[in-house]
Amino acid sequence: MQENNQVCRIPLTAEESRTQKEPTDIHELSWRIFRIMAEFVDGFQVLSETSKEVTFWGGTRIKPDSPWYKFAEELGERVAKAGFTVITGGGPGIMEAGNKGAKKGGGQSIGFNIQLPREQNLNKYVTKGHAFHYFFSRKVMMAASAQAYVFFPGGFGTMDEFFEIVTLIETGKMQKTPVVCVGKEFWSGLFAWVKKTQVEKYETVNKADMCIFQLVDTIDEAFEIISKSEDRNFF
Repeated sequence: MQENNQVCRIPLTAEESRTQKEPTDIHELSWRIFRIMAEFVDGFQVLSETSKEVTFWGGTRIKPDSPWYKFAEELGERVAKAGFTVITGGGPGIMEAGNKGAKKGGGQSIGFNIQLPREQNLNKYVTKGHAFHYFFSRKVMMAASAQAYVFFPGGFGTMDEFFEIVTLIETGKMQKTPVVCVGKEFWSGLFAWVKKTQVEKYETVNKADMCIFQLVDTIDEAFEIISKSEDRNFF
């Protein structure tokens, strides 16, 4: 059987094509800059009203009967009872579970949602939500002041967010902050490849940088790491 080397392309809808149109003149570019500025101002305003934040990241396709959903829900409840604010992307899956747990724990449950052509609705457990047009401004808000980051099983978006946080810490652009990866079964293959290929074979990653993140399998392990996190300011 011959290997198919063709690039897989997913066609855009008409609405997606319109939203991805490039600006055509300086006036449109200027208004885009103002919109970006407004998203940052609004996002930081939301964060100024919270304290001791923990950001949960993970897949939107994780169902309520999944053990990872239940893990995120219980961890969200525990950290909320300990006085932490839970921040998520405000959508379904792991985000919903974290917000649900935080609400059950009597804490603040923040949802930074994203406006998409195929709409992602804010989950019903968010106590304070804000919607963004741009992915990058939303990601800044989710990373800006958290005292810990918890990564659950997820897709490309979760991987993107994980590697961005690790890179910021590695390069000193963010102070050292706990990065917790939940689920050894899910993450171990990736980290084994990083160690064997990037650290040992090609030496493109320093061995010491493997200590930036911690891999856990239980709620107690995750909670202990979070509970020992230090206060930090916006980066």
